[in-house]
Amino acid sequence: MLGSIDLPDCVYSKEPFFITPISPTPNHTLYLSNLDDKEFLRFSIKYLYLFTKSINLGKLKYSLSRVLVDYYPLAGRLRTFPENDHKLQVDCNGEGAIFAEAFLDLTADELLVVSNKPDKSWRKLLYKVEAQSFLDIPPLVVQVTNLRCGGMILCTAINHCLCDGIGTAQFLHTWAHFTKDPTSNLPISPFHSRHVFKPRDPPQTTSVHPAFTKIPVDQPNPQYGLDLHRYLQSQPLSPASITFSQSQILHLKRQCSPSVKSTSFEVLASHTWRCWVKSLDLPSSFNVKLLFSVNIRKTVKPELSQGYYGNGFVLGCAEAPVKQVVNGNLQETVKLVQHAKSELTNDAVKSIVDLLEDKTVKTDLSASLVISQWSRLGLEEVNFGEGKPIQMGPLTSDIYCLFLPSVGEFDAVRVLVSLPENVVKKFEYYMKELWEVNDASKGIFNLKITK
Repeated sequence: MLGSIDLPDCVYSKEPFFITPISPTPNHTLYLSNLDDKEFLRFSIKYLYLFTKSINLGKLKYSLSRVLVDYYPLAGRLRTFPENDHKLQVDCNGEGAIFAEAFLDLTADELLVVSNKPDKSWRKLLYKVEAQSFLDIPPLVVQVTNLRCGGMILCTAINHCLCDGIGTAQFLHTWAHFTKDPTSNLPISPFHSRHVFKPRDPPQTTSVHPAFTKIPVDQPNPQYGLDLHRYLQSQPLSPASITFSQSQILHLKRQCSPSVKSTSFEVLASHTWRCWVKSLDLPSSFNVKLLFSVNIRKTVKPELSQGYYGNGFVLGCAEAPVKQVVNGNLQETVKLVQHAKSELTNDAVKSIVDLLEDKTVKTDLSASLVISQWSRLGLEEVNFGEGKPIQMGPLTSDIYCLFLPSVGEFDAVRVLVSLPENVVKKFEYYMKELWEVNDASKGIFNLKITK
């Protein structure tokens, strides 16, 4: 078995190359909305899939070239507007996605033991593009790594400015669909236009949006005496990974009923936020925020097309002083989350789009836990023809918290977040404390803490 999470180097069989669309694609410039190109999203979402059986490389490359005909912006390149270097667009030029082939002298079982807590060394599993800036990195980078056992790792980096989680899942499922049946029809037609989120002229900011802050140019954020986000990033970080079963989430919901009925996300996000705040030992009067992605595809009027794969979400924001979050009960915290969601009406979304026309407005990360939900996107169901993955998740862990599917456990959610090394055990203790206190005698709520 693998004694350390440090991975050996990958052996590349050939130089990485470009996969281009198999047939001609439209050659034009794609406008990106203010929800797409904000600085908060100027990175690539890096997914890792672990399969017990490798997929034929010829089929994978052919199906990728096929799916890029429909998702042709992913074969293009990011550019700034000639008259505005703060605004991004996509040059749909068909230059293609980077595809790398590698071998790793390990087995799928060895990797599965440690995959719940990714390490920095896992970055080796995705080819690093040497580029001068974020704009020079192709929107789609793929690495296929074959394993000693005949298994395979598939890693993808997909530019967040082009796709959100729902859009990424849509793309990956379509790629898998064409891998299994190259002659089949497109399951969902991608909707490319982002003009549905074009700001009004003149912009009309009609609501208060606590997820954002306006920062004067070349001046520090005056809102907080402590920039918690910057402080955390300056520390050596270590991942915490805790899996909640369906019954454990139901138990959390019961802490709020009958007066408050909550969704699984609302109650788990509230619990995670409380434990995160408590574990950091912050001043009691310090104001903290919980930022979480809210799908607005059915909120906006008219509703977005089913195939919309761009960023169709905005950030909900719950906020309160530390003492209220830590000392209050779970029910009160859930109410804060629910109120934040209820504020995101069609009018509020339009107001946010207009607000972001001002490029000095930034996502307020200074005292925030950011949660992104991957557990309801069907990412773990992606099947290229040799079975579903035995593990899926991010390539690395970050201070942003992810709610991940737990492969093989129906409706279970794995909470993954990186914290300062001296805080991780405290955070994990608080996350499972509810069961240790209330259910030790029942023996049915044993949280799985990934070692």
